[in-house]
Amino acid sequence: MRTFTTQERAFILEHRHEEAATLMLQAKRYPHLPLPELVQQIQARQKAAQKLPTWAQHPEAVFPAAVSVEQSSSEAAAAYKATLVSGKLLIDLTGGFGVDSFYFARSFAAVIHIEQHPTLQEIAQYNFGLLQAHNIRSIATTAEAFLESFTGKADVIYIDPARRGGGNQKLHLLQDCEPDVLQLLPLLFAKADAVLLKTSPMLDIDLALEQLQCVAKVWVVAVQHEVKEVLYLLQPNAPQPVQAPRTAVNLLPHGKTQELTFTKAAEEAAAVSYADPQLYIYEPNAAILKAGAYRFLGQHLHLQKLHPNSHLYTSATLVPDFPGRSFECLAVSRYNKKELLRLLPDRQANITVRNFPESVAEIRRKTGVREGGHMYLFFTTDRHQKPIVLICRKA
Repeated sequence: MRTFTTQERAFILEHRHEEAATLMLQAKRYPHLPLPELVQQIQARQKAAQKLPTWAQHPEAVFPAAVSVEQSSSEAAAAYKATLVSGKLLIDLTGGFGVDSFYFARSFAAVIHIEQHPTLQEIAQYNFGLLQAHNIRSIATTAEAFLESFTGKADVIYIDPARRGGGNQKLHLLQDCEPDVLQLLPLLFAKADAVLLKTSPMLDIDLALEQLQCVAKVWVVAVQHEVKEVLYLLQPNAPQPVQAPRTAVNLLPHGKTQELTFTKAAEEAAAVSYADPQLYIYEPNAAILKAGAYRFLGQHLHLQKLHPNSHLYTSATLVPDFPGRSFECLAVSRYNKKELLRLLPDRQANITVRNFPESVAEIRRKTGVREGGHMYLFFTTDRHQKPIVLICRKA
């Protein structure tokens, strides 16, 4: 890794909002500058602007290739994750760009950052110094090699296995990722009291619980309604996985957080009731849907479901602070173009499909309803197995 000169940094900051292709076409204007390297820094800063503002706003921060920035945790997710564990020593076995290590360093006296790619490790180490994270020690080695040589014992080992195969295809099964956590578990528990594992949002939670067994807690973390990661706290003497609490977390702007905690057993035992659409309609956030709190949510908030598989809820009075989106239901229509457009005179609405046989694109093509506006249409199935359209506005 090399640092950039004052002139090169000035170029990066001056052109940080410009398109890469446009800058490269102007290469002849800057024969004295290594333009491809500088444009790569600009591209990475652009990708980091919203996701990693602490790094993007530091004038001397150095970035790896944009793909490493894309694969890193967001600051919002990393900051939340750092509230889940604490102690004297955490080892980040798959450290990457170092965002998680940086935030864990606020909850631990010391953090060891492991990254197998030397250039990426050097970049992370350099940025730790810039950001005054002096309790992080960074080492360029593999997770397996470090574990074999490490003679101490950490409070927590954090591991986020690589989820891309040789052809850059996305992987999500534990045994397909690198390193293979299932094979490493005995060694991980020999080196730490607990393991915090991050997995792909695509991995089925019940399958992961069955494979891992020693799961004490599960967190499904969404950032502004999009699930970004699922976290498993592993402990050698954890009870049966069905007893592990699951927390659905939705991180909203301005530090607001929606959380719902339940167990698989509570979900299976929850009483559920069904009703026709009432005055208010509720759509759970993505973390709740991924965590699987379909029955428990309704019982917990005294809501009724529209259909077992629709995962939309209803009530006659507004439930405040619902963990998701709340709507006022203005009308219920059959899936009939004339009837629907009579209720939607400007022919513009946001469309959501839940347990419905057609896609949003098909519906727009058949009805002519344009995207956008202040109205929301839910195409779903009611408790009588009939397709219906809910015409709503935000509550």
